[in-house]
Amino acid sequence: MNPRPKKTLADLLIDYLAQLSVDFVFGIPGGAIEPLYNALALSMRNSGPRPILARHETGAAFMADGYYRQTGKLGVCCATTGPGATNLLTGVASAYENRIPLLVITAQTALSLFGKGAFQESSCTGINTVSLFGHCTRLSSLVSHPNQFEPKLINAVMTAFRSPAGPTHLSIPWDILGGPAPVDQPSYSLPALLNRDRSFDPGTLDQLVQEIVRARKSVLVVGAGCGEAVEPIATLALKLNAALVATPQGKGFVDPYHPLFRGIIGFAGHASARAALTDPDVDTVIGIGSNFSEWASNAWDEGALLNERLIHVDSDADHFARSPNARLHVHGNIAAIVAHVLDRLADARPSASSRVRPGLSAREAMGLELDEAVKSHSPAQPIKPQALMRELANLFPPSTCFLADTGNSQAWSVHYLHPRWEQGHPRGWTDARYHCAFEFASMGWAIGAAVGMALGARGEQPIVCITGDGSLLMSGQELTVAVQERLPVIFVLLNDAALGMVKHGQRRAGSEAVAFELPAIDYATYAQALGAYGQVIHALDDLRALDVPALCRRPGPTLLDVRIDAEEAPPIGMRTRVLGAER
Repeated sequence: MNPRPKKTLADLLIDYLAQLSVDFVFGIPGGAIEPLYNALALSMRNSGPRPILARHETGAAFMADGYYRQTGKLGVCCATTGPGATNLLTGVASAYENRIPLLVITAQTALSLFGKGAFQESSCTGINTVSLFGHCTRLSSLVSHPNQFEPKLINAVMTAFRSPAGPTHLSIPWDILGGPAPVDQPSYSLPALLNRDRSFDPGTLDQLVQEIVRARKSVLVVGAGCGEAVEPIATLALKLNAALVATPQGKGFVDPYHPLFRGIIGFAGHASARAALTDPDVDTVIGIGSNFSEWASNAWDEGALLNERLIHVDSDADHFARSPNARLHVHGNIAAIVAHVLDRLADARPSASSRVRPGLSAREAMGLELDEAVKSHSPAQPIKPQALMRELANLFPPSTCFLADTGNSQAWSVHYLHPRWEQGHPRGWTDARYHCAFEFASMGWAIGAAVGMALGARGEQPIVCITGDGSLLMSGQELTVAVQERLPVIFVLLNDAALGMVKHGQRRAGSEAVAFELPAIDYATYAQALGAYGQVIHALDDLRALDVPALCRRPGPTLLDVRIDAEEAPPIGMRTRVLGAER
């Protein structure tokens, strides 16, 4: 094969990804995006970024999402023109709602063919994909000339990481992507341009410190935006002797064994968390890095959260629209704000009139609740999901990262999964021990995201994906990517032959019981047919008998087909209350 005579625009794109130490581009090839795959083939031979072949474009976006969560590096996904691009939309929308920085590259037919009804045309005169992505990205733009590429790419990457973070989209026609690049080497250094903004408003910081010093008793609420500030927040809680509560989105940042932790507030949360927030002695609630959406605010709970006791600290000013009753909004880099508060409190003594009373930690209280839930369980019965969550936390090492899929997998894991932690606190977002795709809540997200996380982990951290049979039937084909890449992902399948949240939601709401049944399938055999290791788990003893260290080292995925008690109702009362109120 003759070498290409000149660097293409696609080659230049790969050079920029290499600057950012991006390892993978997740996607599916097609005619219009073939120039990018030609560049990736050359890059792969030179140990640069390489392609990961997803089975569906939505799965590619989920993988890029998981890769960012694991590494902190830009997630990159791509698709060809037309249906390839539209297939990406759900995964990109999920990343948008969860503030995940992605670079999304889609192709177009050649510029000269715009408006002529070319095969899979998605220009402004066809199915306008630039416009479609404009509704679920921070930036969506067409590159219509080679000289536009570098400034548009720089803008896209910087916008992806700028608060509010999220996906950005560039659509590049086939002839531009495969044509000669205007320069032989990148004109800019992207890493030098991506210094994080660590600014904040000094005036509101002064007010924050004054409020903390005056407070009789405080509660700290940890949200999804706390990844860069986990350690200083824990230090602040200890200094103030303040109870720690997490939203479901912030669950992965808080050690469930921490003596000040009082549980999760919001979807599938704990009575202990709401009790801590509604304690009449509490006069200050500091919500940090939370969007206070339905699931994070306990369905807009004005008694516990959204009231005049709240001080809302966030790097994303858009979130303040959800806390209009807060007595103070503090905008800026969360890590910088908390660090400066700690410095200012070094010489100040917060009020000590009312401290957190000693008693059961949230972990102990939730353990008692779990014992009560499963006390009647016998080996002859299907596995109680509550007991399954406890066993998973005990079986897997403290370094394990758990992902939970949309549906009952989320509900059971938010409430009952309390992983053991290593000594000390995590360092940031990439050390979170629990991840969900809340907000947009796409079924099947965790399956693709687990593959992306495992690629980023490089075998150094166990990755466990908790999913349901409904999600697997939507996105189970991505299991073959883990097979092909020899990734030791453990998929824990909650097999109840139903769309469980739909089924139990209908029951709670008194609705018609309809369209939730799924066929009884042996998913262990299904996994084996795909090249993975599969095993049916009928009882907890089957789970305890597993050689977990061997599964975590296995050069390929494992699927545990867990036959759970299909009649056990998940903790989804908050969600059904909201739906009932709407009706």
